[in-house]
Amino acid sequence: MHQLTAPAFAEIEIKKSRFLGQLYPLHSRAEARSKLAAIRAEHPGAVHVCWVLICEGDSGMDDDGEPSGTAAKPMYNVLVHKDVTNVLAVVVRYWGGTKLGAGGLTRAYSQAISETFKTATLIAVESFKDVQLSTAFADESQVRRLCEKFDASVSDVQYTDDAQITVRIKDKLATDFMAELTQLLKGQVRFAK
Repeated sequence: MHQLTAPAFAEIEIKKSRFLGQLYPLHSRAEARSKLAAIRAEHPGAVHVCWVLICEGDSGMDDDGEPSGTAAKPMYNVLVHKDVTNVLAVVVRYWGGTKLGAGGLTRAYSQAISETFKTATLIAVESFKDVQLSTAFADESQVRRLCEKFDASVSDVQYTDDAQITVRIKDKLATDFMAELTQLLKGQVRFAK
C-alpha cells in the first residue's frame, strides 16, 4: 500500500477536450469536499469535475454528469492498480466539441489519472496493530526494552493484578515480537486474543 507525498498534476488532450488529472494526499471526506469546492471554483468553465476518494474508513466517487461508469470507475481502477490509499483523484474536463463515446471517455479518464501518476511521488504505508499483553509488574521494563528493539511503542498500561500493556507495533513485526517476548519472559506473558 502506498500514499502520495505531495499533490501531482498532468494534462492530456483528446479530440480537443482537455482532461486535467490531479492527485491529492487526503485523509477524510471533509478534506475532499473542501478540496473539490476549491477545484470547482478554480475551473468555472469546466463541464465535468469527476473524482474518486480512497482513504481509511471512507471513500466515494462521482461521474459528475458523465455517463455512468465512464469516469470515476476507470479512475478508481487506476488507483486500485497503483495500490494507493489516502488519495483524492480528480479529473477536470473542458469540452472540446467532439463526443468521445463511452469507450473513449473510459480511456480518457483512466489515461488522465495514469499520466498524473507519472509525476507523483509515492511512499510505502506501513500498517500497525495493537498487541495487548499481561505480565508481572517486574517484567514491564523488559517489555519496554524489547519495544525499543522492535521500534514499537507502549500506548497504554493498566495496573491490576499485573501489568496490562498495549504495544503499538508494525503489523509485519508483531509475530516476531510476541515470540521473542515469550522467550525473554520464559512464557510468563499472556497475549489477548
